[in-house]
Amino acid sequence: MRARPQVCEALLFALALQTGVCYGIKWLALSKTPAALALNQTQHCKQLEGLVSAQVQLCRSNLGLMHTVVHAAREVMKACRQAFADMRWNCSSIELAPNYLLDLERGTRESAFVYALSAATISHTIARACTSGDLPGCSCGPVPGEPPGPGNRWGGCADNLSYGLLMGAKFSDAPMKVKKTGSQANKLMRLHNSEVGRQALRASLEMKCKCHGVSGSCSIRTCWKGLQDLQDVAADLKTRYLSATKVVHRPMGTRKHLVPKDLDIRPVKDSELVYLQSSPDFCMKNEKVGSHGTQDRQCNKTSNGSDSCDLMCCGRGYNPYTDRVVERCHCKYHWCCYVTCRRCERTVERYVCK
Repeated sequence: MRARPQVCEALLFALALQTGVCYGIKWLALSKTPAALALNQTQHCKQLEGLVSAQVQLCRSNLGLMHTVVHAAREVMKACRQAFADMRWNCSSIELAPNYLLDLERGTRESAFVYALSAATISHTIARACTSGDLPGCSCGPVPGEPPGPGNRWGGCADNLSYGLLMGAKFSDAPMKVKKTGSQANKLMRLHNSEVGRQALRASLEMKCKCHGVSGSCSIRTCWKGLQDLQDVAADLKTRYLSATKVVHRPMGTRKHLVPKDLDIRPVKDSELVYLQSSPDFCMKNEKVGSHGTQDRQCNKTSNGSDSCDLMCCGRGYNPYTDRVVERCHCKYHWCCYVTCRRCERTVERYVCK
């Protein structure tokens, strides 16, 4: 009789894996693509890990794009880790791609963020690659139709957002459009969150200018439309993550839709991240729910935010330790034109969770 709960738990775990398989972000395994793989022949596409057949076909027909897509996968990893470095869930499990734990396999708030970030990042990376001339199939973005304002003129090379969105969506959304890949609710959630990521990217497009004139007088400014840095887009999506809406898959009219669980009188907003399943508190290690725990995580004793020792350590307390830091100091400017510095060493006190 004692074995039955364990058997049930194992069956539920297996069922969760089957119904929530996150094909949509398995392509992030491209971050591990070896540099030795040249990606200059169509047969190389089958050697890439984490792709569904539709993505392999896109690879074959857009071979020149694949180095940019591989770079995008690496950028997703970096941006996610940076955005959540001060949180209990620190996005470390994203590095397990393509074999994720349940924090990203299921329809959680965390997976909502990663899908949105992945969609935004691949389009951001492609748009920037067009601007820098790294892609043969595209160039600078179009000149805006509206006037740039007094004293300004359109020029420079705009980020090609339209091409980035087109090709990025084709690649990152392809797995969610494959039949028999998880539940309809999960598909709708992931497609919605991917579009939220692209919407955040569109919102980050801003006018950037460079001054021209005698002695830097800035009498004329050359302007273009450029995207904000990816870290800024990730910060925007993190804000949406913190206010994400839990939804249910419910009939509305003749079809089922995602509607807010506690506020089903309104439809889901296009700007909000949504999730289907609640997450654990990530305090203790439990791989069955995708939690690495916070033991031995560094915390900030003087902070009142999510990286504070009280919140990060979940009330378990923390251990202090000392660390030696070497840094540049006593720097002097020499005419002309270089700087010399000394190397100074100091001891700092740090703290890790028990």
